[in-house]
Amino acid sequence: MKLRDLSPLMARRRDGGLSHGRFRADPALASLHWPDDVLEQFLFDHGDNSAFVHDYGDVDLCEIRWSLETIPTEDFEEMPTGASDAGCIENFAKNPVHWVRVRPPEVGQHWERHGTWLRPPILIARWLLHPADTGLQVLEGRTRVGVLRGRRREGLHVESHHQAWVGHPAM
Repeated sequence: MKLRDLSPLMARRRDGGLSHGRFRADPALASLHWPDDVLEQFLFDHGDNSAFVHDYGDVDLCEIRWSLETIPTEDFEEMPTGASDAGCIENFAKNPVHWVRVRPPEVGQHWERHGTWLRPPILIARWLLHPADTGLQVLEGRTRVGVLRGRRREGLHVESHHQAWVGHPAM
């Protein structure tokens, strides 16, 4: 199953006729056995975003297994995102205080207290996209990763490790 296969479901979601609860209960999505947070951030929020479809449209969604992992801060420094959004992480990193300020107050409070994001971003093993590639790529959470990079450069409180959902090839 690929993102394009979900276009009828995405059209119902886009038209407002499908809550997240009903969306995730769709048999096609339920068969993926993905964590709810990944379903929401990736498919519900962005499954019909043209940049996502361009960058991730050829990935077989059934071949991804997700795990919540702890990733060192350094790993996020050079981690890319999809080609359609190249450069956006660095744009967010230029003004991390602004990008936190325009979010709900609890986001900024969490950064100040814990030095990390409130909600884990979604990363994907680059091997799933291009078999010759290694490492991880930011699938969803480009603003969060940009804020992390920017806060680190500006000497603001940043923890040494951060949780993220990571998609690996199903074996």
